[in-house]
Amino acid sequence: MQILKLIIRNVLRHKLRSALTILGISIAVMFFGVLRTVVDAWYSGVEASAVNRLITRHAVSFIFPLPYSYKDQIARIPGVSRVTFANWFGGIYIDQSQFFARMAVEAETYFDGYPEFIVDKDQLETFKKERNSCVIGQKIAEQYKLKIGDVMPIEGDIYPGKYEFVVRAIYKPRDEKVDATQMLFHWQYLDERLKQSQPTRAGNVGWYVITISDPSKAPLISQTIDEMFKNSRAETKSETEAAFQQSFVSMSGAILTAMNFIAFVIIGVILLVLGNTMVMTARERIREYAVLKTLGFTKGHIIGLIAGESLAISIAGGILGLFLMFPMVQGIAANIPQGMFPVFDVTQTTIILAGSSALIVGIVASVFPIWRATSMKIVDGLRQIG
Repeated sequence: MQILKLIIRNVLRHKLRSALTILGISIAVMFFGVLRTVVDAWYSGVEASAVNRLITRHAVSFIFPLPYSYKDQIARIPGVSRVTFANWFGGIYIDQSQFFARMAVEAETYFDGYPEFIVDKDQLETFKKERNSCVIGQKIAEQYKLKIGDVMPIEGDIYPGKYEFVVRAIYKPRDEKVDATQMLFHWQYLDERLKQSQPTRAGNVGWYVITISDPSKAPLISQTIDEMFKNSRAETKSETEAAFQQSFVSMSGAILTAMNFIAFVIIGVILLVLGNTMVMTARERIREYAVLKTLGFTKGHIIGLIAGESLAISIAGGILGLFLMFPMVQGIAANIPQGMFPVFDVTQTTIILAGSSALIVGIVASVFPIWRATSMKIVDGLRQIG
C-alpha cells in the first residue's frame, strides 16, 4: 500500500510533465487505432467472403463483359449448385460525390446466391415482378432516408441515359461484416434498354457468381470453367470470392503496407516519449533511490516504484487514447463516401493491440531506469547532484 502511495505521488510530482506524456501517449494510441481501422476496412470484404462461392470474370480484365450464354454452360458443370450474375452499372445519384455500389443483377437468382442479404419475402417477390424496381441496403436507406415506394433517379455514365428505379425492397445484413451499401436492380431492364439504344452491348454480364457444393473442389471447378471457355472470344478467369476480393485489395497493397508500417512506427514514438520521461525521472531521483536503499528498501521495492510509475502513465495514456479513438473513427466514417468502406468499425483486435501496446511500452520504458537504479551503489547515489 505504501509503494502504491509513493507511485501516485511520483506521478503527480511533475504534473505538467506527466500530463504532457499521458497526452502524447493517448494521441499516439488514438492514431494507431485509426490507421489499423482503415487497414481492417480494406480487408473487410475478403474476410466476409463465402468459402463456397466462386467468381468468374473476363480473363483480361474485370471491366470486360462476359456473354450471357455462359450461364447455362457453367450450371451444367459437376459440383456447381447455383449460378447467378451481376453487372457494374455505376451512374450518378444526386451528385458524383454520392458513391455506393449500383449493380444490375439477375433478380430471380441473385439473393439465393447471397443468403447474407436478408430480404422480406413479400418485398422480394414485389421486386421480382417489377422490371424497374430495385433493392437497396439498409445503410443506403438510412443515409438517404429512402423507404419502400420511393423513386431513385440515376443518370447513367457507363450506360448513358436517365433511369428511374422504384425502391421495392430493403435488405438487412446478416452480420456487421456484410455490405449493406448496395443498390441492386434487374439486369433484364438494363439489357432491354441496351437492345434499343446500344444493341452491340446487349446480352452481356459483368461476372458470374457460382455457388459450389464442396468448397474443397474450388480449384478443380475453377479450372474446369476456364478450360471450357479457353480460346473463345471471351476467355474467363475463375477464383474463390476471397481471392477475387483480395485482387482489389492488392491494387492498394503499397498503401496498406505503408499504413501498417506507420501504425507500428507510432508504437516506437510512444516508447520514445515515455522512455524520455522515465530517464529524466530516474536521473532526478538517483539520490532518493540511494536513501531508500539505506532505509532498507529492497531491489523489488525500487523496481516496483519505477515500473509502477511508468505503467501508471502508459496505462492512463492508453485508456485516454482508446476513448479518443472511437469518436475519431466515427467522425471519419461519417465523412467518407457511403460504400467506400462498407464496414468501418473498430475491431476487438485493434482495441487489444492498441491497449497492449501502451502496456508493453510502459514496461519497456522502465527497463533502463530500473537497471540504473538497482545497479547503483548507495555511496555513488548519495554523491549524485541534480
